[in-house]
Amino acid sequence: MGNDFLRSLNTGATAMDAAAFRRQRRFVAVDSGRIAYVQQGQGPVAVFIHGVPLNGFHWRHIMAGLSDRRTCIALDLMGLGYTEIDPRQDVTFTSQARMLAQFLDALGLDCIDLIANDSGGAVAQIFAAHHPERLRSLTLTNCDVHDGWPPEQILPTIQAARAGTLADIYQGLLDRPEDARARFQARAYADASVLTDEVLRVYLEPLLASAERRADFHRYWMGFDVGQNVQTVSIEPQLRTLRSPTLIVWGLDDIFFDVKWAHWLRDTIPGAVDVVTVSDAKLFFAEDRPQALLEPLRLFLDTVVPPTPGTYSQVRR
Repeated sequence: MGNDFLRSLNTGATAMDAAAFRRQRRFVAVDSGRIAYVQQGQGPVAVFIHGVPLNGFHWRHIMAGLSDRRTCIALDLMGLGYTEIDPRQDVTFTSQARMLAQFLDALGLDCIDLIANDSGGAVAQIFAAHHPERLRSLTLTNCDVHDGWPPEQILPTIQAARAGTLADIYQGLLDRPEDARARFQARAYADASVLTDEVLRVYLEPLLASAERRADFHRYWMGFDVGQNVQTVSIEPQLRTLRSPTLIVWGLDDIFFDVKWAHWLRDTIPGAVDVVTVSDAKLFFAEDRPQALLEPLRLFLDTVVPPTPGTYSQVRR
């Protein structure tokens, strides 16, 4: 589905497969760890932030669909994917946003288009609140917002992480791909057939590769501020002054994040230009319904005016 749609765009690019994702993976060392990322395309830089339990591979169709107009960079968050961190490293959303700033500094990137989903959307909001001068634009898809998270449906998952048993559950999903597809179909994909055995290995193997990585995965879930939401509630004042052009694209069949949170973002962020709703789409629709995100995103990014060269450097001084 994804590459057929990409061919219709005449971008000249196709989505990475698992082998290309491995081959093109790079790392950059920052204070927070050794951050894994992949890059595709040309032009101004767009950075993509994934959700849990995924990694940068989630964005492969969107990156290919924008590669004719953006240099697309998808990183792996701390505690997920192939990023390497110290066992003592904080992996809360606020620390992830701090890592993103370090990542941009290390690559010499002043101003970016930021595109995010799920828990990565919370990271993006925190980054935007603290570094608005570094945003050319912001695009948010279904994600944690204000005091609307963690969703009730994931509380058992958080409890399993606290008990140290969640990695064992995911090992079972890796060992039984059909069970994994059934689980994700019920929770996050309208069409989980996109999760081939190979794709599942890309997502799940790094989470389970060692005792340390399993512990990192557990800590990621335990950083969700159950009952407090302090990480995102505290940035509401900054979001109310955020004038960066902001696009919101929301799947309507998401069992975790109701569309009311898309409207909250629109009504809170002065730079919000539109809410695009997508029927028959769940949390991770960028992967199984890529055209539903690519079409409005391409139009949106074409309207974004690049900043004056040196703008961020002047602010930073």
